[in-house]
Amino acid sequence: MKTTASPKATLPAPSTDTLERRSRRARTEPMSVLPLGDGLYEVESASDHTYLVDLTGGRCTCPDHIFRGVRCKHIRRVAIEITDGRTPPPGELAVQCHDCETAVFVDEDDVDSGPVYCDDHAIWPGDTVVDRETGDRLTVVDVSDRRADAVRIERTGRTVAEYGTNETYDPDVPVVGAIYPHASVKANGVVPSSLQVYVFPRTRLEKRSQ
Repeated sequence: MKTTASPKATLPAPSTDTLERRSRRARTEPMSVLPLGDGLYEVESASDHTYLVDLTGGRCTCPDHIFRGVRCKHIRRVAIEITDGRTPPPGELAVQCHDCETAVFVDEDDVDSGPVYCDDHAIWPGDTVVDRETGDRLTVVDVSDRRADAVRIERTGRTVAEYGTNETYDPDVPVVGAIYPHASVKANGVVPSSLQVYVFPRTRLEKRSQ
């Protein structure tokens, strides 16, 4: 006797109202989002339930996603936090600025590469900085990626990290070249030969407004 296979049961597609309701709840409900790295985020809801969101894979451990296969409010919330700049996207982590409490998003591979600075405290050639040790104002002429324990001061034979007043600063931070007295030097401009360039560990210098 010929038999006919029963059709595979399928879940009804969520209505437009249901989708809009999820989006609204994703944006308005209290939730905390913690980036874990590798595209994973921990989301704690107002009901004290904690779920794991794999944003790259579009998955969540909540019942709404597991049993209904929908893009739940937790996945939506992570996407909203990233779009609004409050949470780092996959491949990046949030690190606190060395000079303030501002969160800076950096590549996961660069988290342990040294101090990080926000836009307000990052320095560039031509910026005015203050020596944390002396309070003197200087003008930055060069920002290097070379470490303080790898750059040698010619007149002393010691590295920047070994120099007496630099011993309290981490030796693995980049160095910065700056000039005394405070002078106006344009970004990428030519430094007059009469002005000697001094080299500092980056963490010794604090950016100040002009």
